[in-house]
Amino acid sequence: MTAYRSLASWRGDGPFGAWLTRIAVRIALRQVGQRRSVTWLDPTGPAATSRGDASSAAIDAHSIAAAPRTDPAMLAIRSERATEVRTALAALAEPYREVVTLRFFGELSLEEIARQTERPLGTVKTHLRRGLLQLRAIVDARGDA
Repeated sequence: MTAYRSLASWRGDGPFGAWLTRIAVRIALRQVGQRRSVTWLDPTGPAATSRGDASSAAIDAHSIAAAPRTDPAMLAIRSERATEVRTALAALAEPYREVVTLRFFGELSLEEIARQTERPLGTVKTHLRRGLLQLRAIVDARGDA
């Protein structure tokens, strides 16, 4: 559109393609100058760079928990991690999935879980421990993929 609107300003003393290319280059340079800097986040290691700058800040569970509740990047990372955990939880075998779900999503004590599931307290503790170990293994395996 810019070239069409500027067609009357073309003097004709040089190649038309060169004139058209110069317009495209000026538009591209103007767009690059207006572009905002973007910081890429890597939740498993050092933060990626902002336009090639070599800044490094690790994003770990502590920094995610300590970040303000209104920080959009941290909200996105929290949401992704919650989705990962729920997906991994669905992959657990039944007795482990039930105990882990009741403990962390139902917020029940171990004694309450034992009463509700009609299992001995020791069995509930064992299922919780094994379930958490399997959950960690599933989440770690997906993170490596």
